[in-house]
Amino acid sequence: MSACSTAAATPQSLSESRHLWTVEEILALYDLPLMDLIWKAQTVHRKHFDANAIQRSTLLSVKTGGCSEDCGYCSQSARYQTETERERLMPVDEVVAAAQAAKAKGASRFCMGAAWRGPKDGDLDHVLEMVRGVKALGMQTCVTLGMLKDGQASKLKEAGLDYYNHNLDTDKEFYGQVIKSHTHDDRIDTLGQVRDAGINVCSGGIIGMGESRKNRAALIVQLANLPKAPESVPINNLVPIPGTPMADNPRLDPFEFVRTIAAARIAMPTSWVRLSAGRQEMSDELQALCFLAGANSMFYGERLLTTGNPDVDRDDQLFARLGLTAV
Repeated sequence: MSACSTAAATPQSLSESRHLWTVEEILALYDLPLMDLIWKAQTVHRKHFDANAIQRSTLLSVKTGGCSEDCGYCSQSARYQTETERERLMPVDEVVAAAQAAKAKGASRFCMGAAWRGPKDGDLDHVLEMVRGVKALGMQTCVTLGMLKDGQASKLKEAGLDYYNHNLDTDKEFYGQVIKSHTHDDRIDTLGQVRDAGINVCSGGIIGMGESRKNRAALIVQLANLPKAPESVPINNLVPIPGTPMADNPRLDPFEFVRTIAAARIAMPTSWVRLSAGRQEMSDELQALCFLAGANSMFYGERLLTTGNPDVDRDDQLFARLGLTAV
């Protein structure tokens, strides 16, 4: 099956027992009293996961800056004047050493990100060596490399890649207000290639970019109604970066973020829902509320691609206070 046919799969080709969500249904979840919404999300969560277990991933930027795309939130775009400097692709041994350190601190998955529109074949060969090296440590592997060309997903699968991250970012209707250098359909095509290659899909979005609640609900629908829902769903809270078009965006109401987590959990009951960018700005109490709403994965370590993250000691203390177990 081609990527295009995968992306265009009709409801009749899916399992008859699977519920296909509508935007109206997700909006109805958002409109519930918060306590009722959290109760519903927690009930769904406990049917599929240990409610006190959180998966921890570490993210490393293996190639930073200089990206040709115009994503309005991103400090790595070459089109914007930000403090992020362009760096070359890291040597394989440095990446593997970073993965070893992350494993020693308690991470079970190691994610490698590169600021490209998509990888050139020569660069992909270098990344394949990274994947093999990290896989040999006994860790789950994930990469985010942009849009893939035919055959590249198969090479990543052969190297032992477990997850490919490619966020939809926002829903199709709002997409053009965030990114113009490629389309929402381009992202769906890459997800189809990843799925066809037998790699787990990691795909989510960014909240707080100026989108409406309806846009947020539509994003959840578009993720949940893929031919197979993503195994991992990162929910990012926008970190406004000076120099980007979204530098002055106001912060999202924290309870709206919690509602988004809960709606994602209900719509994708067997997916890992991950607290991603923006967690550094969250209080311990807000993070606990997100876990209660169904988040059960997080990035662990002091830095994401170009933004900060709570330090390991703070996270370890939070886990101890809440009685959470890392998996």
